Amino acid sequence: MKDVLVVGAGPTGLLLAGDLAEAGVSVTVLERRGGEESSISRAFGVHARTLEELDARGLADELLTMGVAKVADLRLFERMHIDLSRLPSRFPYLLITPQYNVERVLLKRAVDAGATIVYDAQVTALRQDAGGVTADVRGPDGAVTTHRAAYLVGADGIGSTVRKELGLPFPGKSVLRSIMLADVRLTEEPAQTLTVNGVGDGFAFIAPFGDGWYRVFAWDRRHQVADDAPLTLEEVAEVARRALGTDLGMRDPRWMSRFHSDERQAPRYRVGRVFLVGDAAHCHSPAGGQGMNTGLQDAANLGWKLAAVFRGAPETLLDSYDAERRPVGREVIASSGAIIRLAMIKSRLGRALRGWIGGLVLRIPAVARKAAGQITGVGIAYRRPPGAGKTVGTRASDVLMADGTRLYEALRGGRFVLLGEASVDGWADRVSVVAPAAATATLTLVRPDGYIAWTTGEADPIRRTAALHAALTQWCGPVSR
Repeated sequence: MKDVLVVGAGPTGLLLAGDLAEAGVSVTVLERRGGEESSISRAFGVHARTLEELDARGLADELLTMGVAKVADLRLFERMHIDLSRLPSRFPYLLITPQYNVERVLLKRAVDAGATIVYDAQVTALRQDAGGVTADVRGPDGAVTTHRAAYLVGADGIGSTVRKELGLPFPGKSVLRSIMLADVRLTEEPAQTLTVNGVGDGFAFIAPFGDGWYRVFAWDRRHQVADDAPLTLEEVAEVARRALGTDLGMRDPRWMSRFHSDERQAPRYRVGRVFLVGDAAHCHSPAGGQGMNTGLQDAANLGWKLAAVFRGAPETLLDSYDAERRPVGREVIASSGAIIRLAMIKSRLGRALRGWIGGLVLRIPAVARKAAGQITGVGIAYRRPPGAGKTVGTRASDVLMADGTRLYEALRGGRFVLLGEASVDGWADRVSVVAPAAATATLTLVRPDGYIAWTTGEADPIRRTAALHAALTQWCGPVSR
């Protein structure tokens, strides 16, 4: 029996599998697709917080070499800009790179760490009991086999079989029907890396693959049809001309399709021994490029908690996954929904006011910081328990260590990091102790996902040690024997 089954080998499932395998947890990923790499990519942007999570796994610099561009000025519509250059991060920008590059990096890491990837494996049914979860899996020949593990994670997308097998509803609504997708070449070079605008009865978005091909998203209020309706390049180009003023000479389409965009969220992310992550748990409009990023951060939150439970941490730790990530899902649905509704404003006056008022509001420093923090994930914070330090639940800054390294380098390997001077005897296999370059009397325990778990400024050495040991037991499990 495996420790964990992950259903779905997209970016979210692969990040989770890599985290678990690196922690010594046996994990199998079940993927319904074949093993060939796909050139189809809906996601094109990796936000700052996701890059920080990848940095904590030693992957960010590799992904940066695959990037098409770094966008520090995120333009939503005319006059509406979100300045990312002032983010308190090593990555003050949006990295433009197709989703398949992210998958490539995460797949290699997961396999190298020992994760098993099974392709052409369609999960058809689930059963769980007090000892584990059993999945029925149909192979390419139609034969059904069973896989069993202590826990199972559904990372199988909007149409999640895992969610359906749990009997969970997926309440919400369709926001946009008949969004057109096309991979094309352009005769004219776009003025910006990302080109986007909405004019009430339509909008268009253009992003580069980096190899001469461009992905176009377009939507036409006047012509909303079923997802399987025929699509022509002229239909896409006409909407682009209306929204952007030009179609940039779109030509030579290699792939075209339609899809619809929903806003939905599962009422629970955990049912017994089964968890939902990414689009299986929540979906929303593509506005702001938050979809893949939110899923990756779901995985970063859940992976270390599962690993900690296998190392002896209390099983109740797993409840914090839903408590922390479901509110984030709601926030992302709200923020991406606000952007798409601004794009859909019908009247010319409304669009003018959108640009004027939006541009004015985003010049207010506090508003600009909040908007940048929300869309990039840098501003995400989890609810802190009563009596906890004010920084508990917030993202840990990538501070410099006394030895010249950075905090996020110390997080590599899925370890907790204790900032300050103290003994962690009994937990040294799970916790690294590092000294910040800036001397401090405060002890701070940083979780493997880069959020602050606990902190104290207690000066009395006995009470300080007792509080530290209680925190280590709570978060990391009992003392090693």
